Amino acid sequence: MDMLTPFAWGLALTIALFAGVVKGSVGFALPLIMISGLSSFLDPKLALAGILVSVLATNGWQVTRQGYAPARAAAILHWRYLVIVMVAIFLAAQLVTAIPSQVFYFILGVPVVGLSLLQLSGVVLHIPAHRRVAAEWGIGLISGLLGGLAGTWGPTTVLYLLAIDTPKARQMVVQGVIYGAGAIVLVLAHLRSGILNGETIWFSAALLPAALIGMAVGFRLQDRMDQALFKKVTLVVLVVAGVNLIRKGLMG
Repeated sequence: MDMLTPFAWGLALTIALFAGVVKGSVGFALPLIMISGLSSFLDPKLALAGILVSVLATNGWQVTRQGYAPARAAAILHWRYLVIVMVAIFLAAQLVTAIPSQVFYFILGVPVVGLSLLQLSGVVLHIPAHRRVAAEWGIGLISGLLGGLAGTWGPTTVLYLLAIDTPKARQMVVQGVIYGAGAIVLVLAHLRSGILNGETIWFSAALLPAALIGMAVGFRLQDRMDQALFKKVTLVVLVVAGVNLIRKGLMG
């Protein structure tokens, strides 16, 4: 970390700022943007460590922005998803130093792009009420595994929330709760795995102010969107994020 040039520091802070803007606007994608941007010029393990403090703090802000009552209600409503995501993140994170993440990027990217493009073309994906319990367990497991191995569990979570017709305000709270709980586990897991240590934590903390400034800007943009525009912007972000995941899966 001491070897980073001023240019590398500037680039890292710019990436964190942009990731914060997107996070504030649609409620997710900060880990995706930061990990893909940072790993393009940093060691992948340092890049993964670099996102952790920002992921934890921005999700904490997101989940408390509308008060604790909506957050508590969201946690109760989606407790199954929360439980399986946290367990899967912790277990999968222990394998991050042993398993190449490229295959997981590719496996995640293809369905994210495909499903998002389908919805942008007018096809409505809907999970009926009687299938939601099974969907929470199944999609939560997939999200947690990808979160532990690749540092991101946002795209599959967002697709699930869109498929159950979650209103914008509630979706922001639910995403914050799910990502916040997962972020706590992810940080603890990578303290155990060694990715986050006495040296890398300072790099991670240094990126936080830029991410928070970006998020404040993003919140202002999000407040001006109606439900239809919010969904469309969310799907566009998912497509871009998915394409980047596929790129990382193919090229490393």
